[in-house]
Amino acid sequence: MDPAYAEEVIEVAGRRLSVLRPPSADALIDEEAFDEDEFLPYWAELWPSGLALARAVAARDLRGARVLELGAGLGLPSLAAALGGADVLATDWADDAVELLRANAERNGVELRAAVVRWDAPEPLLADAPWTLVVGADLLYERRNADQLLELLPRLGGDVLLADPGRPFARGFLERAATRWEIATDTEGTMALHRLRLR
Repeated sequence: MDPAYAEEVIEVAGRRLSVLRPPSADALIDEEAFDEDEFLPYWAELWPSGLALARAVAARDLRGARVLELGAGLGLPSLAAALGGADVLATDWADDAVELLRANAERNGVELRAAVVRWDAPEPLLADAPWTLVVGADLLYERRNADQLLELLPRLGGDVLLADPGRPFARGFLERAATRWEIATDTEGTMALHRLRLR
């Protein structure tokens, strides 16, 4: 194992996955990147919402489905979907996240595609739309994310699964989304799993 990484062993889709991650997300903070784009290395954390979404994805029959993950970070939901037989594209706007996601997929013998994509330049996502299922964990932590997702999601597909631990902009996002989507929410503690289906 690369000494620059910590290893997490996680059970997903009936398999034990060995996932490498940076030992400290704070150590990756780049002042220049933040000044330019308010970029913070959220991708480097193993978030509870990512685990919850991975388990929800693993419980679905995705054989032959085309699955897109937005803001994948370490990509546990993408790994779970691929293990379930889906054709998966995992995306993040951080180069390092996508590079490590590819390495973790290879490390675990999981086949998926991973790409650097920004939501304000979504052409690579739209080129393959509509997707059978679009997934994302903990995406609603900034207002700009909620605004971009409201516009982007209907263009990507009609079935969306979002895991959210109660971020400040989740409620407003869901209220606005309800004008176009049917929304069903399951909660467990502070974690909510929202399924959106286009009307």
